[in-house]
Amino acid sequence: MDAKNRFETKVTFALSRLEWLGFLAVSLVLAVQHRTEIRWGVFVLLFTVIDAVGYIPGAIAFRRRPGRPVPRGYYVAYNTMHSLVTAGVLAGAWTLFVRPEWALLALPIHLMGDRALFGNSLKPFGVAFEPETSPAFRSFEQEYEPERDARGFHAPGKSGSAAHSVEGTDAVRA
Repeated sequence: MDAKNRFETKVTFALSRLEWLGFLAVSLVLAVQHRTEIRWGVFVLLFTVIDAVGYIPGAIAFRRRPGRPVPRGYYVAYNTMHSLVTAGVLAGAWTLFVRPEWALLALPIHLMGDRALFGNSLKPFGVAFEPETSPAFRSFEQEYEPERDARGFHAPGKSGSAAHSVEGTDAVRA
């Protein structure tokens, strides 16, 4: 949204996912167009290493620790492996030290698929490792939701059930 309001509404989140879907579509079209040039073993390796290192260990820890927080190291591993910066560094290093190749499309296909299809991006420490709605965010969302008139239009100048600021809430500061 902006530097002072770091959250997404349902509409802006859907629009972000639509952008990621566009990037996913371009990556998939390139992969299909160059399918005979892709080293599929490398493609599968690059596609799976993201979750093998960044997601699966944290998912196992989450399931083994019901009701308890997952150690931060799993979040760091997830965020590192699911970062576009990491993917860019990996693709750049692969290009320099191995060779440029179409199999590198596995990286944006995986990352944009996670974002566009599943709505997953980087994980903050303050939320569950697996998607659950935080009670603080649920409360914030209810407070933020603009009031509507009888026809379903936004009521002018009103926001939330009591139309008061949420400036100091954790959901905004996150």
